[in-house]
Amino acid sequence: MPGPHSAAASLTDLLKLETPPVAMALVDEPPAGVPVFEASVPSACTMWRVAEQGVSFAPSAVHGNCPVGAFVLGFDTGEAGQEALGEAVGAMTEAGYIGPDEPAALPRLERPRAGVLYGPLAELPMAPDVVLMWLTPAQAMVFHEASGGARWEAEGKGRATRTLLGRPTCAAIPAALEGLSPTLSLGCLGMRTFTEVAGDRLMAVVPGAVLDDLVDALSAAVAANRIMEERYQAQKAAIPPPRR
Repeated sequence: MPGPHSAAASLTDLLKLETPPVAMALVDEPPAGVPVFEASVPSACTMWRVAEQGVSFAPSAVHGNCPVGAFVLGFDTGEAGQEALGEAVGAMTEAGYIGPDEPAALPRLERPRAGVLYGPLAELPMAPDVVLMWLTPAQAMVFHEASGGARWEAEGKGRATRTLLGRPTCAAIPAALEGLSPTLSLGCLGMRTFTEVAGDRLMAVVPGAVLDDLVDALSAAVAANRIMEERYQAQKAAIPPPRR
């Protein structure tokens, strides 16, 4: 089976990624030789950008400034963390950002570990639990096709909407792992504030268990799009659009 380095190269080439994919592995302790990240960060998703710089292990406490992110990742944050979560959710509800019934349905990792190993997919020293990628809308379309999310079912009904999520962005991680399905997030305001990612990027989450399958499906989707692009270009040349 292809390793993380090969998968990273394939994803980067097939999707023409500007930023190489990063990965997360849920672990109780860092592998030998991996540094422990001990700095303070404002959010759990900030670690996705830290991951671009190299491999490190972030204990659960590193995620403590982000009550929602820590909850989604399944960390036991104690009484203080529960109070902070309640305050954060209360503020969101009061602002009308979320409905009062939504927090109870928020996806959460059911197999928490003591921390997370973050890093570029190509450099991760172990198999990833999830792979994360920043995608443009055009790249996201091909990703969506490869993951089966664009497939029309009988009677014109689409696939389950869980293949495309909104806020919070980090919820796409447990959602993807629960269904073992590649998932897209439109990207919430918090994620965009803390990561400072470009406004035209979506977040793609791929469970490590289906990474090789996705790479194969992407290869087929890219080839199919190339064929259709040639057809569309020929059609456009044969029938020029009206002048604007």
